[in-house]
Amino acid sequence: MSFAVDLAGIRLAHSRIAGVVHRTPVMTSETLDAMSGRRLFLKCENLQKVGAFKYRGASNAVLSLDSESASRGVVTHSSGNHAQALALAAKRRGIPAHVVMPRNAPDVKRRAVEGYGARVVPCDPTLQSREDTAAAVIAETGAAMVPSYDDARVIAGQGTVALELLEQCDGDLDVVVAPLGGGGLLSGIALALRELRPQTLVIGGEPEGADDAARSKSAGMLLGHSPGKPSTIADGLLTTLGTLTWPVVRDVVARVIVVDDDAIRRAMRLLWERTKLVVEPSGAVPLAVVLSDAFRDVPGERVGIVLSGGNVDLDRFRW
Repeated sequence: MSFAVDLAGIRLAHSRIAGVVHRTPVMTSETLDAMSGRRLFLKCENLQKVGAFKYRGASNAVLSLDSESASRGVVTHSSGNHAQALALAAKRRGIPAHVVMPRNAPDVKRRAVEGYGARVVPCDPTLQSREDTAAAVIAETGAAMVPSYDDARVIAGQGTVALELLEQCDGDLDVVVAPLGGGGLLSGIALALRELRPQTLVIGGEPEGADDAARSKSAGMLLGHSPGKPSTIADGLLTTLGTLTWPVVRDVVARVIVVDDDAIRRAMRLLWERTKLVVEPSGAVPLAVVLSDAFRDVPGERVGIVLSGGNVDLDRFRW
């Protein structure tokens, strides 16, 4: 079966965004190794530009545009890290960016997007309103749509995480764990490793309060959120799988392991205390997975963990 991208497309993305995105470091911790009983390698995408891996996919998408298309700008609907990533990628190329954001999005996120030079277009806080508003912007400007995850250019860009991680670990990883929301990051990693190192298990980490992927994989069919969900502190993982990412999760990802918010908080605190890394809840999910009971039967000693982002809303802390 063919998927959204292949290794050649991910390598092309890697060469395209080289020098534009950070080659983020891999860190280790003897304390976390002892706690997990494994050798852990932390891929620090929290130290990426805009504080998240999203800059990889956004940059690849923007740099993939021909000159005529690029001149009309880009548009997306997002209130998260993708919004900032696309705004900065567009600024770097010198083209307009239009970001549709719900009116109830935190001011800090809106200001960050505007700080990168993008035009913020407000909409009602519903998916339908976001999509309708984005369509109106496209009709008005001719801008190219860049989705946050269900897009081959974006998936290929996110897959460059795996190329770097393997190089930094001397090509020797038994397992790679990454967070799972819409699936762009996990799909890119899984499709890269599928060809580069097929013996490496790829595992998705998902919050209990947004477990659509785990339930979909168990059922063998794409499901949405169950009633009362999504509800989790991992706000970057609230989206459901897309038409391009679901087949990868279904067929290439070995397992999806679910963790609750308390486990995510503990992992986040451990990262802050033991490694001095500022990691947002979504980025701490993979460590929570590796420290969970459910991970004990996963074979392998050398485990890559993708810390996907570090954009923490500091105003929520009780100083």
